Amino acid sequence: SPSSRGAGMEAAVAPGRDAPAPAASQPSGCGKHNSPERKVYMDYNATTPLEPEVIQAMTEAMWEAWGNPSSLYPAGKKAKDIINAARESLAKMIGGKPQDIIFTSGGTESNNLVIHSVVKHFHANQTSKGHAGGHHSPVEGAKPHFITSSVEHDSIRLPLEHLAEEQVAAVTFVPVSKVSGQAEVDDILAAVRPTTRLVTIMLANNETGVVMPVPEISQRIKALNQERVATGLPPILMHTDAAQALGKQRVDVEDLGVDFLTIVGHKFYGPRIGALYVRGLGEFTPLYPMLFGGGQERNFRPGTENTPMIAGLGKAAELVTQNCEAYEAHMRDIRDYLEERLEAEFGQKRIHLNSQFPGTQRLPNTCNFSIRGPRLQGHEVLARCRVLLASVGAACHSDHGDRPSPVLLNYGIPFDVARNALRVSVGRSTTRAEVDLIVQDLKQAVAQLENQA
Repeated sequence: SPSSRGAGMEAAVAPGRDAPAPAASQPSGCGKHNSPERKVYMDYNATTPLEPEVIQAMTEAMWEAWGNPSSLYPAGKKAKDIINAARESLAKMIGGKPQDIIFTSGGTESNNLVIHSVVKHFHANQTSKGHAGGHHSPVEGAKPHFITSSVEHDSIRLPLEHLAEEQVAAVTFVPVSKVSGQAEVDDILAAVRPTTRLVTIMLANNETGVVMPVPEISQRIKALNQERVATGLPPILMHTDAAQALGKQRVDVEDLGVDFLTIVGHKFYGPRIGALYVRGLGEFTPLYPMLFGGGQERNFRPGTENTPMIAGLGKAAELVTQNCEAYEAHMRDIRDYLEERLEAEFGQKRIHLNSQFPGTQRLPNTCNFSIRGPRLQGHEVLARCRVLLASVGAACHSDHGDRPSPVLLNYGIPFDVARNALRVSVGRSTTRAEVDLIVQDLKQAVAQLENQA
C-alpha cells in the first residue's frame, strides 16, 4: 500500500526522525548501520527530510493520479483536483488567494521569473508609451533599476549581476547594517530612482537567520508609489524570497505587503519544487513567462504539471498551517539550549554568536557561531566532527574552502572570526540530547585541532 511504502522509505532516509513516531528523534538516519557513531543532522536550512505524510501524499498521487491533469478521464481529473487542492493549501499557508499561486521547479526559478518579468514589463511599458508619456517617462534606452541587499541568495544576486553586466538593468546592492544586521528601510528608500521597478529583499537570511524588515519596507514603498503615480512614474514592485522563513515563523502576504513571494518546498519538509505568489496575478501585478509551451498554469509557467511533487508540496504547506507555532516554539527552545551549552562548554569569550544582533528578530532554528582560535577554521572543525552534520554557510557555497562566507563579512563579522564560522540549524525533531552530543563532538574536534603542533 502507498502508506506502508512511504513509512519504510522514511525510516531509511530521513535524518533525525523515526518513521513510526514522527515526533521521536533518532540521531542517525544516515548510516546508523555502517558506522559505530550516531550522526546528528543539524543542517535544516540547507534542506529538510520529507515528512511521512508528505511521502504518503506523493506516493498516492503516483499510484492514483498519474494521468495528464489536462485530460478529462478519471486519472487526469484526479491529478487536476490534487493540483487545485495543493494550490489552496499553499495560499492558506501564506494568507493569499489560490489564483495568485504559480507552481515552479523551485526557489531559483521563482526568483528568476520575478526578475525577468520586471525587465520585460519595463520594456513593454516603454514601447507602449512611446513619446506620448510626457517629460516624466524615462529616456529612450533607459534601463530598469533594481534594489536588493548585499546578503541575498545567489538566485537573486547572480541574475541581477548578470543583467547589470549585460547592461540590461541597473542594480543597487544595499549593504546591511553592522548594528541591526538588517537591510535598513532608509537605505533602501535612499537608493530609489525614477527608473526603479523592483525592490527584492529576502524575508530571512539563510546563514544568520536575521529577519529583514519587509513589512516596513513595503509600507514605505507603498507611500512612495502614491507620489510616483501622481507624477506619472510607474509604481515600484516589492518581492521577498521567503525560502528560509516558511515553516519556522508565521508568513502572511497581507502583513508583509509584498507583490511577489517565493516559496521553496524542501525548506519546510516538502519536495524539491516551489511556487511563486503574485498579488492579483496578471491583474494588479504583471508576470511574463520565461517558458512557452502547452499553456499550463494559465500560460505563466507551461509544462505538464508534476502532480506527485505538487501533492507533496500541498501536504507540507498544510502541516505548516496546522503546526507552525508548535514548530517555532520547539526549534527556538532547542536553539537557545544549544547556544547556552556552547557558551557553558567553551566559555563566552571563545564563542562568538555571529547571528545575534541586539533588538533584531531572527529565525528560531538558526545558530551561526565561531569558536575563536587560530587553527579552528569552520571546515577544519567540521572535518573532525564524528557526530555533527552541519555546514560552514549556505549549502550552495560548500566548495569555497577556508574562505570566509561573503555574507558574514557583509554583516561586519571580522575576517578571522568569519573564517571559523559554523551554521547549525535545528529541525522539528531535534532534541536536547542531540545538542549535548554535538557540543561534546565539537569539543573533541577542537581539542584534536589544538593539539596538532
